[in-house]
Amino acid sequence: MGWMMAGMLTQLPLPLLPAGAAEIAHGVGLVTGAGGGGLVSVHGLATFAWDAGDEAGRRLAAVQLVRLRAVSQAQAAAAFGVDPVTVWRWDQALAADGVAGLVPARRGPKGASKLTPDLVERIAGLDAAGATLGEIAAATGVSTFSVRNALGRVPGRRPAAGTAEDSAGRDGRDDDAGQGAVPVLPDPVPRDGERVLARWGLLGEGAVPVFTPGARYPLAGLLLALPALEGTGLLAAAREVYGRLKDGFYGLGATLLTLVFLALAGEPRAEGATRVPPAALDRAPEVKTIRRKLGELAAAGQAAELVRALARLHAAARPDALGFLYIDGHARVYYGTRTVQKTHVARLKFPAPATMETWVTDQDGDPVFMVVGEPSDSLAGEVRRLLPQLRQGAGEGRRVTVCFDRGGWSPALFADITAAGFDLLTWRKGPAPDLPAEEFTTVACTDDRGRAHEYDLADTTVELGISEGPRKGQTVTLRQVTRRVPARHGAIRQIHALTSRDDLPAGEMCWRLTSRWREENYFRYARTRFALDALDSYAAAPDDPDRMVPNPAKKTAAARIRQAEAAAQAAEAARDATLLELRSPAPGQAAWISNQVINALAAPVDAAYQELEHAEQAAAATPARVPLGTLSPDMVRLDAETKQITHAIRMAAYNAQTTLARALAGHYARAGDEAYALIREALTTSGDIHPGNGELLIRLDPLTAPRRTQALAALCDQLNQAQACYPGTDLVLRYEVKSRPTPA
Repeated sequence: MGWMMAGMLTQLPLPLLPAGAAEIAHGVGLVTGAGGGGLVSVHGLATFAWDAGDEAGRRLAAVQLVRLRAVSQAQAAAAFGVDPVTVWRWDQALAADGVAGLVPARRGPKGASKLTPDLVERIAGLDAAGATLGEIAAATGVSTFSVRNALGRVPGRRPAAGTAEDSAGRDGRDDDAGQGAVPVLPDPVPRDGERVLARWGLLGEGAVPVFTPGARYPLAGLLLALPALEGTGLLAAAREVYGRLKDGFYGLGATLLTLVFLALAGEPRAEGATRVPPAALDRAPEVKTIRRKLGELAAAGQAAELVRALARLHAAARPDALGFLYIDGHARVYYGTRTVQKTHVARLKFPAPATMETWVTDQDGDPVFMVVGEPSDSLAGEVRRLLPQLRQGAGEGRRVTVCFDRGGWSPALFADITAAGFDLLTWRKGPAPDLPAEEFTTVACTDDRGRAHEYDLADTTVELGISEGPRKGQTVTLRQVTRRVPARHGAIRQIHALTSRDDLPAGEMCWRLTSRWREENYFRYARTRFALDALDSYAAAPDDPDRMVPNPAKKTAAARIRQAEAAAQAAEAARDATLLELRSPAPGQAAWISNQVINALAAPVDAAYQELEHAEQAAAATPARVPLGTLSPDMVRLDAETKQITHAIRMAAYNAQTTLARALAGHYARAGDEAYALIREALTTSGDIHPGNGELLIRLDPLTAPRRTQALAALCDQLNQAQACYPGTDLVLRYEVKSRPTPA
């Protein structure tokens, strides 16, 4: 019916308005009665009407006008004397509870309750002494109703549908926190004075968080991540690196928390703030403010130091996870119109404009460190460049094994890694002789997650020569573990892994190296859930015109050599075939081969070899690398500072989410398959917020299944033991989950 009306309204019959009507939009008018009633006319037809005192009917008219697309939300808000957020809340209440959800909640007392604990105890003593209700009321200075309330003699009543008390008690139990009924989605606390001070630079480092008691806050589950986020050290690292932001309403902590909450809510970019319900992140900064704050952080030029600080805190919090570090390059594809250097993108299987990043994850696949790679640099060069920073993050004296794939193959790099005090674990690249069958034996082992593996392995030693760099001519000796695996058409092939670890069992070496896919799994998950490849800043700077890049003419010269070689071989083959034919005449026929004939046959061959010689000389004279400015003077580099900051924030958000997912072990039977899905549902669920008594109570609504609700309740009990505080306050976080109502 609503769709039909919307279709009819798009035809705009006649813009008729009744006498005395105030125009809301083209053809839509509002007539207000003297007693408070009203009537809405749409193109000459009386469409909605309500009597005096019928607040639910009035709200219904406003919502239906917006739903029919007769007016915009802002126009409806202006006509009915409210703000657009209120109209949005009415629409949500109508969708959730029908017309009953539009009934105004009964207003409670304006001041604090007179029934203090001491007064309640005194009333109970007078009642035990035999005093009447009137005598107790006269002696204590309260009403007889308050006396009955203190004595628990007020008869229970059923709250009206759609009120805050109804929504708070609809889960089938009383509010044992003693907070009483709270309004659903209350209006935020007005903080105009603080905003004025912030505008004039008089507020200092951001406004203090203020919480309004309320029910059914959307995305209240995001507060579950705060204890785990504290474990990542993001806020502490940011304060260590940046100190503080400029004076304003939103400080450094509030800005970072907003970005973390957006990432956990599935909207990791700054623009995602426009797609989050207003009540979910009330008083959160707008998109332009978030971008301005990120720009202020980027201008400090300390993004790399922020990532290093996070790595140090990660190492201090989880030292056992840094025994093996996995390093891999990640190509962040660029789809814009600027000229950005191309690089090979493995998942696309062809070159594309992209920015290369080098990521380091721990042995569980959790991100620890990242840097923006230098254009045209190989993974081997990036690993060599990262070694001092890895040692600084891991700490002196800790044994760390660096794991990477064949992209980092370089015997010179292997020597540098061992010289820097690291161990290495990688695949062997290039052709290698197969080992005889008698060298192999079956090895069984169990990985760090309790899974059993069985491999067909041979354990040997190899010596690799170094053909580049200052170590040219030296050799490096490594342990080689060869594994036999099935190949196509029933064949068997051998793959070789190299390590400097002599103490590592051969079976563990295999599953440790295959665990490198945990880093790939992080890339895949972060691309989908945390906008790993998003363009968080549209800024770009000209690339260094003096930077040496591969010369495309070198490839062209090499192709010319190949063509000349093929032409010379073809000319020789044609000459030899003609000579053979001349030297093998038919029986009875004479063959005459003169020098002139031979010279004529050899002329094309000589010309082909002269062309080959010229091609080789031209290739030798062509430099392998040339300055970038001679090839592409308009090439740019994308802003790396802002991207590294957002990477650090989303790394912390991912690690916090991962901590919560791993905490479900033992509480949820399918945690191995559904832990992240359950945590995502819990983080985006609604709930009640009750500040007071030095704590911030978050009572979450039940999840989609009882087993999930039970797992969430167990997780809340575990989080309560951390006694974490909301950042910037002394309020201790306490979590509860509402129980489901018992069927009658």
